[in-house]
Amino acid sequence: MQPLDDVVKEFLVESLENLDRLDRALVELEQDPHDGENLASIFRTIHTLKGTCGFLGFSRLEAISHVGENLLSRMRDGLLVLDAPITTGLLEMVDAIRQILAAVERTGAENDTDYGALVARLNELNRGPVPPAAVAAPEPSAVAVAPPDTVTVAPPEAVAATPAAAGREDRRPGVADTTLRVDVGQLDKLMNLVGELVLARNQIIQFTATQTDNAFVGATQRLNLVTSELQEGVMKTRMQPIDNVWSKFPRVVRDLATTCGKQVRLEMVGKDTELDKTIIEAIKDPLTHVVRNSVDHGIEPPAVRLARGKPAEGVVHLRAFHEGGQINIEITDDGAGIDPDKVRRKAVDRGLVTAEQAARMSDHDVLRLIFMPGFSTAEAITNVSGRGVGMDVVRTNIERIGGTVDILSTVGAGSTLKIRIPLTLAIIPALMVATGGEVFALPQVNLLELVRLEGEQARTGLERIGNASFYRLRGNLLPLVPLAQELGLTSQCDPSVVNIVVLKADDRQFGLRVDAINDTEEIVVKPLGKQLKSVQVFAGATIMGDGHVALILDVNRIAQQARVFGVGERSVKATAAAASKQGPADTQTWLLFRGGGADRLAIPLKLVARLEEFATADIERSGGHEVVQYRGEIMPLINLGRFLGGADVAPADPRQVIVFSDKGHSAGLVVEQILDIVSQSISVTRSHARAGVLGSAVIQQRVTDLLDVSAIVRHAVPDFQADSAA
Repeated sequence: MQPLDDVVKEFLVESLENLDRLDRALVELEQDPHDGENLASIFRTIHTLKGTCGFLGFSRLEAISHVGENLLSRMRDGLLVLDAPITTGLLEMVDAIRQILAAVERTGAENDTDYGALVARLNELNRGPVPPAAVAAPEPSAVAVAPPDTVTVAPPEAVAATPAAAGREDRRPGVADTTLRVDVGQLDKLMNLVGELVLARNQIIQFTATQTDNAFVGATQRLNLVTSELQEGVMKTRMQPIDNVWSKFPRVVRDLATTCGKQVRLEMVGKDTELDKTIIEAIKDPLTHVVRNSVDHGIEPPAVRLARGKPAEGVVHLRAFHEGGQINIEITDDGAGIDPDKVRRKAVDRGLVTAEQAARMSDHDVLRLIFMPGFSTAEAITNVSGRGVGMDVVRTNIERIGGTVDILSTVGAGSTLKIRIPLTLAIIPALMVATGGEVFALPQVNLLELVRLEGEQARTGLERIGNASFYRLRGNLLPLVPLAQELGLTSQCDPSVVNIVVLKADDRQFGLRVDAINDTEEIVVKPLGKQLKSVQVFAGATIMGDGHVALILDVNRIAQQARVFGVGERSVKATAAAASKQGPADTQTWLLFRGGGADRLAIPLKLVARLEEFATADIERSGGHEVVQYRGEIMPLINLGRFLGGADVAPADPRQVIVFSDKGHSAGLVVEQILDIVSQSISVTRSHARAGVLGSAVIQQRVTDLLDVSAIVRHAVPDFQADSAA
């Protein structure tokens, strides 16, 4: 192997970057063949490549680029219009150039591959029909074009860009004048040093709080400012837009759709979302595989889509965004979706799960089986899929950097793959809180507001539904999660004080109850060791100014573990009457919900023990009835539709359940949706009473049926002795 000098190395780096842009530019030009600016940019790129190849003595590379330049020159002059065959030929030329560059990088010399067939095909495309208008009125300043049956072209100065294009180029500074390439390893070292500097800065600031020397305090403030600016600058040097990965996907989708005989449109949102360089490299291959799967497995052929009432053209939608201190990437297609029953059968046939296990699994859990090694639903092996490898590798690569991957799918409507990449090495602002004698960090991106209740307000400001507690924040019931309870710690808070951190998780709010709220700090995020990887409520760790380690809380995971998502949806805006503690003596608090074919139903809140959600996989059958294991007993589940003469409540996952308890026994009422909790005095009308319903009343200015809980529960569970609902 010949050693590469600096000029060749620079040529390789710039050329490979240009080729990646060419892939995307050619696909975009195919969508709009009359985009003159895009065409001129493509021509300039190939022209520059050709000239540099000649200078460096890469004759094979120069010959192939000459042919492409001929073809692009005719299109630029209006003598040819780009179509699918020309696009395919030019993309094959880009691939050939990329192969030769790879050989130069490996060996220092061009490869020996014969590209004669490609050259002949490009020359044949160059002989395409000439538009009559172009022949009738050629421009006097038309560029000289070589005969179509040869790869030889005029001198470089003869094929220079048009005056307008040249003017545009003159106004742009060269890449070499505005950029500097730095080894990623060197950036890693700088990032680690800045992280240590931030930790030292935090320690000095903490020490300065006890000092009175003005000169020392001033120097500390200056150190704080410089450190903050330095860390911001170094972090920006490591960040790259996800478009650096996405830029090749238009070519991938276009080529695969052509191979599969499909029509596919690619949409991308959030291309400017920035990720760390190491994350960019880690997700490149997994994302490529997922996009290929969406086209190959997801999108149906045009004839099938038309028969199903869909447009012939399918859509693959990429979305990237920051949320909760994490990077979220979604890949969605509007294709056929994944049939969970088919996945069940395949999983059982391959021995991945037993028939009994498969029968008990929810559809969502079944879909996650596609991430198991060796699993594939493809009917035949192709050059794209069907070998039982791929999705397990996707999950492995994402989890290797501490991320998670999930899939949602609806038969006939399409599928969505969600990738979440947690905090890795970064410096972020965080709120420090204390619970059970330990200090934890909450990423400030999740923080909405802080609430502190003292004295009488602390004793009376919280409301309870069974064992769950809520705080009424500006008319909304905010579910509360005691952090000490979730982490298995013993709270050390003052009972006369309630500290609530209002957080956002997946666009929903909940309150985290902590012992104390400290200051906001900029923290250096360190990934967790393998011993703590299984504890999913932590997103990382940091070293505080006093040298102690503080764990960083994963807000979304805490909300999931505490099961507050469902509660948050139930806690819709309450009325002013519900917020008031003063009212008539006959005022009652009602739980409003929907189910059993009725738009609005209500029961007294005092009868409710808890509001729960149960995954479909947790629901079993006994004696022909649905039951669930709940707090050490077998709790029956009652479907409202069978008692109210309507359809059964749809088997959503998870199930929304109202739990009633009496004398140590519980029963669950399956409903469609919890609407509200209202305090109101009502007048019951019994003229339309029927089985399971006591009557009707006007609640929140709408007619609402009052459910006879006692009758329904006694009918389903004869031993149950719940009091009457009225």
